[in-house]
Amino acid sequence: MKPGRTVAFHTLGCKLNFSETSSLARLLEQEGFSRRSFDESADVYVINTCSVTDNADKECRQIVRRLQKRSPQSLIVVTGCYAQLRPEEIAKIPGVDLVLGAAEKFNLPDHLRELTKNDTARICSCDIDEVTHFYSSWSINDRTRTFLKVQDGCDYNCSFCTIPKARGRSRSDTIENVVHNVKRLAEQGVKEIVLTGVNLGDFGIHPEKGLTRRFTRKENFFQLMQALDEIEGISRFRISSIEPNLLTEEMIDWVAQSQRFMPHFHIPLQSGSNTILRLMRRRYTRELYAERVNYIKSRMPHCAIGVDVIVGFPGETDEAFQETFDFIHGLDISYLHVFTYSERPDTHALTLKPVVPVTIRHERNKMLRNLSYMKMQYFTEQHRGQTRKVLFENENKNGMMEGYTDNYIRVTTPYRKEWANQILDWKL
Repeated sequence: MKPGRTVAFHTLGCKLNFSETSSLARLLEQEGFSRRSFDESADVYVINTCSVTDNADKECRQIVRRLQKRSPQSLIVVTGCYAQLRPEEIAKIPGVDLVLGAAEKFNLPDHLRELTKNDTARICSCDIDEVTHFYSSWSINDRTRTFLKVQDGCDYNCSFCTIPKARGRSRSDTIENVVHNVKRLAEQGVKEIVLTGVNLGDFGIHPEKGLTRRFTRKENFFQLMQALDEIEGISRFRISSIEPNLLTEEMIDWVAQSQRFMPHFHIPLQSGSNTILRLMRRRYTRELYAERVNYIKSRMPHCAIGVDVIVGFPGETDEAFQETFDFIHGLDISYLHVFTYSERPDTHALTLKPVVPVTIRHERNKMLRNLSYMKMQYFTEQHRGQTRKVLFENENKNGMMEGYTDNYIRVTTPYRKEWANQILDWKL
C-alpha cells in the first residue's frame, strides 16, 4: 500500500452504520491513510450503504456516478447492507472497483493493499449464513454523542424487512468487552454513549466456541444495563431503539432510578392496527405497545418516547390507517420517525394485496409528520420553565450550537467554545 494515501467515507442509513464507518476510518488511519471530507479529492472513496428503502439504493447509485465524473481515477468501494443484498447489481455501476459483503467489511485494509483501478469490479461477498462474527464498532470524534454497537443481526423475520438477509443472525458483543470499550471511551472524554444494534433487546446471543453456526444466549440486555450503570466517567447512556416485546418493566424501572440511563426510549410501533401488525409479522399487539408507553409514563412522566411507524404497507386500508393515526394521537409519546413503505426484493410483503398507491403513501406520511410536530411541540411545552441538564455539542452551526436535555429536548443557543461537550443546567 502506497504511503500517504487518502480516503473519504459516506454513510447511508442508521446509527449502526455511522458507528461502523467510524471504526473503518480508524482501521485505515492505522494503515497510514489520511481521512478527507467526502466532497474533497481522495484516493479512495468508501460508501457504507443502507437498503431499508428504495431511496437508499438509488442514492448509492447516484453517489457513485457523481464520484466517477468528479474523480475518475479514484478507487470506489461499496459496502454495507445494499452491498450484501445486491453485489452484482452494484458491481455493474461504472466506476465501482470493490464490493464488500457483511463478512468482508472489516477486512477493508487487506483488500485495499492489492486493489487497482479496473474496468470490472471485484466482489467479495458471501452466504449470509456464514456471517457469525461480531465486530465491535463505535463513532468517536464525529459527534459529541458516541454510537457504540453492542449487537448485530436479527432473528426476526418481519415481512417488509431485508435486514436479516443483509446482516445475518442475531449476535452480540460480551458484557465484559462492552464494559472495556466504554471505559476506553470515557478516557477519551466521551460524555454520552448511545447503545446501538439491529435488535438491541435481543442482546446476549453468542456463537458457541468451535461451533460458528450454533448460537446460545449467555447474557441479556438488562444485565448489560446494570453493568454499564456502574462505570465511572460516562455521564449518559441512551438506548437507541428497542422492540416493545423486549422492553420489560424491569428495564423501565431501572432507567427510572438510574443516574446514567437517560429518560428516553425509542420504541418501534410500525402500525397501530393489529391487522397490519399481523401482516407485518410483528411480535406484539397495539395493546401491549400501549401498556409499555403507559408504564413508562407512570414511572417517568418527563420521559421522551420516540416511535417508528410505516405508512402505506400492503393491505393498509383507509380504515387501518385511521386506526393507526387515532392510536398514536391518543398515546403520550414525544415524536415520530415516519417511513413510507418501499417494496424490497425477496420479502413476503411483496405477495400481499392490495398495494397502496404511492401518492396515498405520501399523503399518509405527511399526516403523521404533522402529528409528530404537534406531539413534540406539546411535549416541549410541558417542560417550559423547568431547569434540565443539557449536553452541548461541538459543532458550530453559523454561530449557533445545539444540545439535548436528558429527556431529548433540543436546545439552541449562540456558540460558546467552552460549553462544547459540557453538561450544563439550563432553564427551558
